[in-house]
Amino acid sequence: MDSHHATVVGKLDEEAENFSVLGHVENAGASFNTSEKNAHNDEKTLQHKYFKEILVHMQNAEEVHISGTGTSQEQLMHFMAETPQFKDTITTESTSNKMSDENFVLYIGTKFNNLN
Repeated sequence: MDSHHATVVGKLDEEAENFSVLGHVENAGASFNTSEKNAHNDEKTLQHKYFKEILVHMQNAEEVHISGTGTSQEQLMHFMAETPQFKDTITTESTSNKMSDENFVLYIGTKFNNLN
């Protein structure tokens, strides 16, 4: 994930053996605003909406690994910790380069094989 795009990978259901892409979420970002305060507020509002859209794909997740190119993964972890539904979810994070969906599915698979 980064601040504008997230690929959500997980298991389709409890019986699934392999990980797959569950969805893609986009954040277009705030439009131009002459007021710095309003621009910041718009950016925060859009970021929270973006995070909520990501979490829709993780309704029953007990364990989540967040990977990205910058600080967005840390911000999502903090957002999850402040959300009652996800406050007890085990979260880990890593920094990674952008990769294809197929490579990302493999990457997440190795992260969870190493965690268990």
